[in-house]
Formats: sequence, structure tokens, C-alpha cells
Amino acid sequence: MTVIAYDLTGRTALVTGAAGGIGRAAALLLAEAGATVHCADLDGAGARRTAERINESGGSAHPHTLDVADRTQVAAAVAAVRAGGRLDIMANIAGIMHSSPVLETADSDLDRVLAVNFKGVLYGCQEAARAMIEQGGGGSIVTMASGAIDTGAPGLLCYGVAKAAVVQLTKTLATEVGRHGIRVNAVAPGWIRTPMTERGSREEQRRAEEPMARRAPLGRVGEPADVAHAVLHLASDASSFTTGQILRPNGGVAMPW
Repeated sequence: MTVIAYDLTGRTALVTGAAGGIGRAAALLLAEAGATVHCADLDGAGARRTAERINESGGSAHPHTLDVADRTQVAAAVAAVRAGGRLDIMANIAGIMHSSPVLETADSDLDRVLAVNFKGVLYGCQEAARAMIEQGGGGSIVTMASGAIDTGAPGLLCYGVAKAAVVQLTKTLATEVGRHGIRVNAVAPGWIRTPMTERGSREEQRRAEEPMARRAPLGRVGEPADVAHAVLHLASDASSFTTGQILRPNGGVAMPW
């Protein structure tokens, strides 16, 4: 029964940020669980490579070039998914990183990060929720927050503010669409080894990761697959009684009430 709950056969997912990192891992895992996956990313070639890997492995996937900061493009992507049937899962994973001290943060920095990391998620949530309601209800929307919501960190004002806003969006939307059988949940990863956290040489990467690993009770940093499994859980019937929640694959670095 537990295995069946994770079976996504017959369902369709749209995953943003699918060209690499967590988005790519989530797209691959959702496809492995049986979903037809629409792989969307600003890096259209990368999205195509992810879709090709899924199709070559016997799954079903379609690539999309998508700028999540453009509401019109997000609406078009959701419409393209619906043209082939239902939209059952929306995984809003696309994001960017920016680092600057608070006193040196420019309007342009904040605007750019909010456009992708918050507005991009907002547009995805809005379009997906509308589609799911029009289909008669049901479905799962997953947003990507961050461990930055649980603690302050030097230089991460723009990123942390955007991710905190994503959490509030997630909780608010969950209260509004629950009556339609639509679940909305967030994933807040700790330090994950992705292109976003790359630090140049292997030695520079090791120096960056070591303190993060020491802070974690599990003694390591995360891999994209660790977060992808959280996305799968929230996308599947295994979490059918879960909404408005934050799932934290962070190795135990933060343990909020």
C-alpha cells in the first residue's frame, strides 16, 4: 500500500527549473514514479536534455523554454500542459541566488531576485490552481523555499526574503484552495550540492561544504535527490492529508517547532 501511494501513473506534472540541480532531479524522479513530466527552464537546451533522458529511460516528458518571471509565459506553459490533458502536479523549483550585504543591496538586486524566486512561484501557483479548479479540483502544488527561512545569514537578504514570501504564499494558498481538494506545500532544503552552491575549484567547494556538514546532525550536505524525494512525497497520495506545510530536508540543521 505504501508503494502504491507513490505511484504517479496517469498523472501529469510541470516542473520549473528542470534543466539542472533540484529541478532536474525532481523531474527525473516524478517520471520514474510514472508521471508524464513537462520539463521547463529558462535554459531551454537543458530542459530538453532532461526530457530526453526521461524519454530514453522509457518515461514520458516534454521540454519547454520558460522564463518564470514572465506571467504570460507561465500561463502559456500551463495551457500547453492542459492541451494534452490534466495538470495534476505543479513543482515550482526554478530559482536564482544573489549575495550582498544589506547596506549594499540595490533595488535592482532585490527586484531581480523577487521576480524569479517569488513572483515566478506566485505565477506558477496561480496558473496551476486555476487549471486544477477548472478541471474539477484535486492536485498538488509544491513550492521551493529554503533553509534561509529559519535563520539569518550574511549576504542573503534578497534570497531569504523571497523564500520567506514563498512560505507565506504557500500557507495562504493552501487555505484558499483546500476546498477544491488541492494541496499546497513547501520544501525548505538545507545546503544542497547543486550548480547554485558551486564554489569554483574542488578545494573551494570542500571548504564551503565542511562547515555546513559539521552543523548537520547527519554530518553531511545534501544531494538533489534528497530534495527530489521530498517533492515526490508531497506530489503523491502519500501526503493526501498534508497541506500548508513545510518539509525540511536539511540534515537536521534547523528543527523548528
